[in-house]
Amino acid sequence: MDYSLLLLIFTSAVFEKTWCLNTTESTTSTPNYSISATFSSLYTTVTVPSLVCENKGILQDGICICPDDWTGTTCNIQNFCPEQKPSHTSKFTFPKTVLGQFASSVERCPPETTNAGMHQASALCNIATHSFDSPNILNCSLTLDAINAWVSGATPEQKQNLASSTQILTSIPERLTPHNITNAAKITNILLSDQQTTQTTDIAISAVATISQLLNASHEMYSSVDHTAISELTQTLQKLSLREKPNPLLVQPKMAVQSLKGQTPIRQVQLTSFKGLNDNFLPDRIKLHITEAEVSKHIVDLQMNVTFSEDFDKDIGFVLYDNDQFFQSKSFKPSLDTKRRVISANLQENSGIDQVQFAVTPSADSTMSLNDFACVFWSYDKQDWITDGCTKNKSPSGHVVCSCKKLKNANFAILMAFDINYQYSEALHWISITGCALSVVGLSVTALYQIITRKSRGGTPTLLVVNICLSMTVFYLLFIFGINNPVQHVNGTKMSGENIVPESDHHKYSDQGPCTAFTALLQFFLLLTFTWNTLYGINVFLLFKNSVSGTPPWFPQVAMAVGWGLPAVIVGISLGSTYRVEEPLGYRQEEFCWLASLDHKQKFNIKKPMFWGFVLPLLLMLISNTAILLHFSYKICRTNPNLNKSRKTSLTKKMMSSFSLAVMLGLSWVTGYILMITQEKNLKFILSVVFCLLNTTQGVQIFILFALRPFLNSNPAILNSLRAPEIGLHKKNNFLWKNKIPESNDSYKSTDGDSP
Repeated sequence: MDYSLLLLIFTSAVFEKTWCLNTTESTTSTPNYSISATFSSLYTTVTVPSLVCENKGILQDGICICPDDWTGTTCNIQNFCPEQKPSHTSKFTFPKTVLGQFASSVERCPPETTNAGMHQASALCNIATHSFDSPNILNCSLTLDAINAWVSGATPEQKQNLASSTQILTSIPERLTPHNITNAAKITNILLSDQQTTQTTDIAISAVATISQLLNASHEMYSSVDHTAISELTQTLQKLSLREKPNPLLVQPKMAVQSLKGQTPIRQVQLTSFKGLNDNFLPDRIKLHITEAEVSKHIVDLQMNVTFSEDFDKDIGFVLYDNDQFFQSKSFKPSLDTKRRVISANLQENSGIDQVQFAVTPSADSTMSLNDFACVFWSYDKQDWITDGCTKNKSPSGHVVCSCKKLKNANFAILMAFDINYQYSEALHWISITGCALSVVGLSVTALYQIITRKSRGGTPTLLVVNICLSMTVFYLLFIFGINNPVQHVNGTKMSGENIVPESDHHKYSDQGPCTAFTALLQFFLLLTFTWNTLYGINVFLLFKNSVSGTPPWFPQVAMAVGWGLPAVIVGISLGSTYRVEEPLGYRQEEFCWLASLDHKQKFNIKKPMFWGFVLPLLLMLISNTAILLHFSYKICRTNPNLNKSRKTSLTKKMMSSFSLAVMLGLSWVTGYILMITQEKNLKFILSVVFCLLNTTQGVQIFILFALRPFLNSNPAILNSLRAPEIGLHKKNNFLWKNKIPESNDSYKSTDGDSP
């Protein structure tokens, strides 16, 4: 963004931006079947006439993408059960719910019960009737610990009640602790392992709904979960996909179980999951075909195409996981909000798989681009993703292609590492360079003038002003020559030949170039400037407090220690706690050389050094400087009755004194904090312009107020030569009583001749 103003990039960095990135078939000589599976690789282009989408559907490439509660070509077909109010058949209220999903009652367990605040009942939205089934009611004193202890010895009828109770107790993601997740995984594993009980369809539906809800839990919760229980559950789901008959109710928002019963010999199976506005699986969006179906790539979210080298007449099962929560890797640690769906393809025990081939289109938004990827499957022995027997390739169409040999009943995934598409700052505008250069010249002249005329004001004020000019001059120079990052990483797939599990989904570059050094210097000299500004304000306060004795003799030594030492300590702590050579972006940003402020979600994070290494110290200094300015203004504007008319300071001079102090204290930066909390667009723009103008000309303002103005006041001949001729006026004071000339007792010294 360029407002054609000065310091625009830095303004953006500090406030507006930081407050405010060919498959091949395999044949074998053995009688085992050869399978090739392809994700999202068999799209065809279908011409669809322009549509008018209803019910908040969005038109994308001529196709309506519908919300979960509507379906159809134009999102005009109801896909939900309407809200149900209490009646003679049910005392509970259930909100509008998507078909095939469970609704939780508005009524909650009373405060005095064990499950206080938990939903009291749930009901399944029936696909056939578009109405709610009979509610499942929770015993508000029942816990997952108790269910886990009882479920093994329960009768089928009791298990059905325990399954529905488990579904209700896991319906609130915020209440899912590691202990609750572990208990629920053990309970559902027992329920789904019993072939007799899963013949009761309601038990399987409740169990699958529970598992779907577990995948909604926070990622941090899974670090302490019993992974043995999760591992046993995923293996049970693989068996369930082969055992269970096709049932649309086994498709829940975050997981789905699909099966195809072997009847007639087939040569391929196609699994397709269609897009919706909400990132959920739905029964009418997941389809199984035994022939290749022609669909538009614009409406496909996920597709797997399995082909056999010989006729296949046995059962096939699929388990789709919306995320990899159940597959916690020790080697792959994600840090971005990227999607890693896992698909389990399963055949019967006496069937063999010689090769699996699959492909996906990288599903990243415009802020990211693919850097590299790995083809993996889950090893239950190592409890991690492994690449044994898998190779990778990238097709000309942009798909990432995988091939894994001699695997059976495996959970497949593609782990991708992305680059952030950084928006590198453009070179500084010539106006910005000109403004900064003028400030550098003005500050240099001011420092020289203060040194030359130091005898007229004393050593302490000179020391303070010279240090302010010095630190600000160096900062302006660093900003001109060092704010832009000279090392820019060009995005694009940099696929390595080896199939190696990446460390994270965020590809990170080690530190290169001088950007980190410039960031540290910019942080130091900007903090140095404000530290000396604050010390200048403290000096003014002490002068007012001790008008007779003046500044304490120890103040210059303390000022030197604090002025240079405090910024150095803050910068040292920032670097030591956040900077690593292999990960420099913990300390600085990539787009330009300034402190890191945003998390991976591009939101301001108080744990980043921008907050506690700059914003917080600066805020404390500005608060103290504002208090000093208010105290100063009050003191000089207060009327002194002992002053006669001829000795009173004009209001203009008082205002100029206050303005001079405000400039020296750097209070123009307060507009930056106002900018931070402003939401209105036009006001935000105006404040950005004001902030740029005030801070880019701060050096020029200091030159005018603390060098040029005092010089002209001390040399009236020069000032008079610049004035137009005036008509002289005589002034005489008359008194009614003789010998009653008032005595002069002025305790205020005007600051007209120099700075405060």
